[in-house]
Amino acid sequence: MPLPDTEIERVLAVAAHPDDIDFGASGTIATFVRQGLQVTYLLCTYGDQGGFDDTPREQMPAIREAEQRAAAAAVGVEDVRFLSGYRDGWLEPTFDLQRDIVRVIRQVRPQRVLAQSPERNWERIGAGHPDHLAAGEAAVRAIYPAARNPFAWPELMSDEGLEPWTVKELWLMAHPDTNHTVDITDDFDRKLAALRAHTSQTEHMGEQLETLLRGWGSQVAVAGGLGDDRLAEAFRVVATG
Repeated sequence: MPLPDTEIERVLAVAAHPDDIDFGASGTIATFVRQGLQVTYLLCTYGDQGGFDDTPREQMPAIREAEQRAAAAAVGVEDVRFLSGYRDGWLEPTFDLQRDIVRVIRQVRPQRVLAQSPERNWERIGAGHPDHLAAGEAAVRAIYPAARNPFAWPELMSDEGLEPWTVKELWLMAHPDTNHTVDITDDFDRKLAALRAHTSQTEHMGEQLETLLRGWGSQVAVAGGLGDDRLAEAFRVVATG
């Protein structure tokens, strides 16, 4: 079970691409914001391989950054960060990527990290994009043991003054074995608005986007025992503290 709300003040959400958090967890993020939690987004790439039209590729990073900031605002998140130097479609859980995530963990000092599953879900092949798996693996390695270990990248302390930090709890999106379901019915409109903000990725879907999201949300709610009149998102929650 998740930690009590009284033990959580700050949440860091880590994902490979703009829109990943919005598809997997923006309804839940909206509930966090309503509870008064401070939420930060960290995107590992600018998603320059995304899109469904002939937009010049060199324009896509700026487009997708702006879309992600607008999507975050739709659910009340103001702190949105991007890593530099990592290519969409080429992401690997390298030591550089782990270090860069550790840096943000130590800056934000979250009690809870929400990340993508490093395990492939064979029931949902689309959720297992290689970049998603890589971002999830790097985030897990960053949480344990690196972020809490003063001897992991000691220059983060000596040069940047970033003290070690222990994350208490990890929530994994798109995990094949979820153990916690969040009712997002009251925040579904915010999730939908967030995803519509990703115009380059979702505009071509038209009204089908809402139909798709409602279908997914209803299936998750039923599986989680919430009933067929509710909408939900599900996670694998892991104690890491």
